[in-house]
Amino acid sequence: MQQSLQYLQAPVMELKAMIRQEMSANPVLEENELVPDSNEEEWDKELEELREIDQEWRDYFSQSQHSNSLRSEENEQRRQFLFDSQISQASLADILKEQLHLASSEPEILTAGNEIIGNIEPDGYLEASVEEIAASTALETDVIQTALDLIQSFHPPGVGARNLRECLLIQLEQRGMTSSTEYQVVDRSLDLLGRKKYQEITRKHRMTQERSQEVISNIRQLQPKPGLAYADSSPQNIVQAEAAIIKDEDGEWQVVLNSDPVPKLRISNIYKDLLSNSYHDSHLKHYLKEQIRSGKFLIKCMNQRQDTLESILKEVVKSQYDFLEKGPRFLKPLTMNRIAQSVGVHETTVSRASANKYIETPWGVLPMKYFFTSGYRTDDGSRMSNTSVKDTINELVLKENKSKPLSDSEIVATLKKDGINLARRTVAKYRAELNILPSNLRKES
Repeated sequence: MQQSLQYLQAPVMELKAMIRQEMSANPVLEENELVPDSNEEEWDKELEELREIDQEWRDYFSQSQHSNSLRSEENEQRRQFLFDSQISQASLADILKEQLHLASSEPEILTAGNEIIGNIEPDGYLEASVEEIAASTALETDVIQTALDLIQSFHPPGVGARNLRECLLIQLEQRGMTSSTEYQVVDRSLDLLGRKKYQEITRKHRMTQERSQEVISNIRQLQPKPGLAYADSSPQNIVQAEAAIIKDEDGEWQVVLNSDPVPKLRISNIYKDLLSNSYHDSHLKHYLKEQIRSGKFLIKCMNQRQDTLESILKEVVKSQYDFLEKGPRFLKPLTMNRIAQSVGVHETTVSRASANKYIETPWGVLPMKYFFTSGYRTDDGSRMSNTSVKDTINELVLKENKSKPLSDSEIVATLKKDGINLARRTVAKYRAELNILPSNLRKES
């Protein structure tokens, strides 16, 4: 099961490397491309090489049973160690979900917690407000806040914070330092610390120079981006789409999987024949059975991975029809739990299937998780995703009078006329995420 999930989670280029590694360790696997009538000379050469390997195996397994057993065990341990060493570490979301299910069994807390975790960025920060998550889950804000407080007590310390100040304060709280000078400096003087106004900090908090240096040194030991401890440090491959969403001749949106980079596998008939003729050599027969079983399992995992991915994307297409037809502004709120229920799998399966994968759409190559976003219910009863709201804000700014740019309050009022009710601080946060300056800095004479 664990191995199957690892294949599911791996993006297409990483999957290709994993398959190549497995093929190098399991000689019974071969690519399902070389057929006798395609190139007879090449096929004969392949058969001869395989026969030579078969003979080497026979010689190898004809040694003493004790020696064979020891070597077989050593080889298997080395192979397993090599394979295990290539497996990507658990993601931050996986770690948090494990802790969540250990910490609570209440359905509402689990629903809220999973939605919160889905909105936590790789650096560990929560990119949605309590109100936004409440709107997307139809839960009360106090339930969301309870789940958030629980998650903020998890490892790594500081995870789930909404800004740097909260992140550092959480870490100090977990160290039992809520009454410390370090806590007071972070709480009341973080802006001074960021501008390296150490003398002002020293005077403001009435410390000696030596104590001030010690406090600042202790604060610097905190982790400003707690999620990076679980970031993938392996070299990044060029982004390659797992699938494309395109229109067919009838104008219907279809999912077309990109299976070209992944080798198509089969069990070599040579080794099947060798197995059937190995009744005089029990060790060889056992070895071949294990290798063929392992090979069949890998082929099954590949088929299951593609089927799962296709099923999830088909449900995404049904849910995001307006986005495909009209563009990002029409992206609808969509949760992994909803897709999981439609497909008939666990929510974590959808999360793994979506991890680090990209999909080619009419609006560009997008991360698969782009389609999963919380949102708001508008006054007319429809739902609008966070991404759509941001696009609306961006469009308002692009069309504004440059000599009298819209303030955040004016943007709130304009959105309200369209039935979108946002707090001013939420608009300010979205504006900052869009790299849009405040109105006083956008003004042009």
